[in-house]
Amino acid sequence: MKKILIVEDEVYMLNLLAIHLGSEYDLVMANDGIKALDFIKNHEYDLIILDIMLPYVDGWIVCEKIRELCDTPILMLTARNEISDKVRGLEIGADDYLIKPFEFEELEARIKALLRRSNFMQINKDKITENILSYTDGLFTLNLDSRKFFFNECYVELTAKEFELLSLLATSPTRVWSREVLLNHIWEEYEERDLRVVDSHIKNIRTKLKKIDKDQKLIRTVWGIGYQFVLPGEK
Repeated sequence: MKKILIVEDEVYMLNLLAIHLGSEYDLVMANDGIKALDFIKNHEYDLIILDIMLPYVDGWIVCEKIRELCDTPILMLTARNEISDKVRGLEIGADDYLIKPFEFEELEARIKALLRRSNFMQINKDKITENILSYTDGLFTLNLDSRKFFFNECYVELTAKEFELLSLLATSPTRVWSREVLLNHIWEEYEERDLRVVDSHIKNIRTKLKKIDKDQKLIRTVWGIGYQFVLPGEK
């Protein structure tokens, strides 16, 4: 049974989550940020459901601290519905963001998607052997030393920026990367820093991949936010 940590200070919401999820998952509850951080430091979880407005330590800080400790999938569950809040949550390491009020069918679907993706990553990821990032028995292989990329046993020639961009996305498959963060990670201050540059490079990578397999999509567009790597073979 998968173990989920729920960080939520509203008793009513905790009870509802327990009713809807308790039969399928092993649930651990924390009603403030300090307890949550203590649990995370001393135990392992398959998924963390995290509210933002918490006593003592808010969800933003908790999320950042989690990412310093582990790569456990994080689903932010909050009443904050501004797009800027969603972008912030995803930028600091959350894997998904669901706004209250919500339908429990949607929550359950998102939980299963995150757990499936995390499990798929653990099964198919062979990282890192001599700085080689490989997924799905070598279907996708990035050599970080020689800076060579092979897809479906075919060598794909990438520019320096395309390689850096694909490498960044592929090393964190569950993360949604905003255009701003990608720009700041890869482009120097003296270089062109238009967000459209990121889109252009993503388009070029996709074009090169389509020449090998037109049906395989390795980079997903998350509308209004940015991009996410799709593990080869993931449905």
